[in-house]
Amino acid sequence: MKEKVILAYSGGLDTTAIIPWLKENFDYEVICVCIDCGQGEELDGLEERAISCGAEKLYIEDVIDEFCDEYVIPCVQAHAVYENKYLLGTSMARPVIAKRLVEIARKENATAICHGATGKGNDQIRFELGIKALAPDLKIIAAWRSDLWTMQSREDEIAYCKAHGIDLPFSADSSYSRDRNLWHISHEGLELEDPMEEPNFEHLLVLGTTPEKAPDQGEYVTMTFEKGIPTSVNGKEMKVSDIIRTLNELGGKHGIGIVDIVENRVVGMKSRGVYETPGGTILYEAHQQLEELILDRDTYALKMDMANKLAQIVYEGKWFTPLREAVVAFIESTQKYVTGEVKFKLYKGNIIKAGTSSPYSLYNESIASFTTGDLYDHHDAEGFINLFGLSCKVRALKLQEAENK
Repeated sequence: MKEKVILAYSGGLDTTAIIPWLKENFDYEVICVCIDCGQGEELDGLEERAISCGAEKLYIEDVIDEFCDEYVIPCVQAHAVYENKYLLGTSMARPVIAKRLVEIARKENATAICHGATGKGNDQIRFELGIKALAPDLKIIAAWRSDLWTMQSREDEIAYCKAHGIDLPFSADSSYSRDRNLWHISHEGLELEDPMEEPNFEHLLVLGTTPEKAPDQGEYVTMTFEKGIPTSVNGKEMKVSDIIRTLNELGGKHGIGIVDIVENRVVGMKSRGVYETPGGTILYEAHQQLEELILDRDTYALKMDMANKLAQIVYEGKWFTPLREAVVAFIESTQKYVTGEVKFKLYKGNIIKAGTSSPYSLYNESIASFTTGDLYDHHDAEGFINLFGLSCKVRALKLQEAENK
């Protein structure tokens, strides 16, 4: 019996070439596993391709709801954003993929898991940390880091496949490097490799349009949340994955969620990418709009710190760690009363507030208005300011005293 290897299979040229490479160099029985996080039509024809290239079988695992409920929602509740712009679309998906790869490896009694992530990117770290945390006994094969991997270009990979009797509908033409799931799509390569070059949005965008080409008429949207989890859009109750699908359509239509960023990868280099996250951008903004009414000042301030920490944890592939569990536990504790309704208008790339309500709102009109109410006496502010500014006044007096000597 040959040993089995689980190959994280996308159907692209890299992972397709890896199938005969694994058989030739390791004499493994190759089991391909494609994890469906919402790639859509990218999954069409994968089974025929994988089998024709030498795989014994292909698993296509639908984890869309698990991805949305258990990985996306904690990041939404935290408002986790990496380097102020990136909504973690690829980062959030990698741990659920690693988890399912390990589950299939156990089912098939495999001895190794192989991935096609390059030695320059973040995904190698995310996949491997996830696998190590869940199955430290399994061997990990990173094809692009192997001394046995001699292919350095798409042309090399196409030639390798043809030499092994595999004729595939892949072109050697350069194109963007993309990663897609239900939450987002990322774009890297071509003109984006030069920070001086403006993105060719006409050629690049997949999920939506630019704000310039969005409708001239704005569109109102109403959402409800319960304990920080979205429950409906425009009065229609839906599960989280369907809410994201609905918001993707709305956001894409109005040019929402297009981000051009030069980010700091975990491996130390800077890389430039364009991310389309139309529904996610709306969901983050709507959730934050509701939280503004509900969280007290100190909790809100600490939660901002925890959001940055969670973004770093997720970006670095440390999902299956005690630290991530602890941070998410704190975030979940802040969501107990994040329940209510938000309304906003989508207009040419903007999300404009149009009203927020919650039964747990801490906003009190009698206190906040200019009219004096029973709960607030303006005279109380004098003593507060005297104490709050005491250290400032003492320092100023001491400096004044020293200058006069």
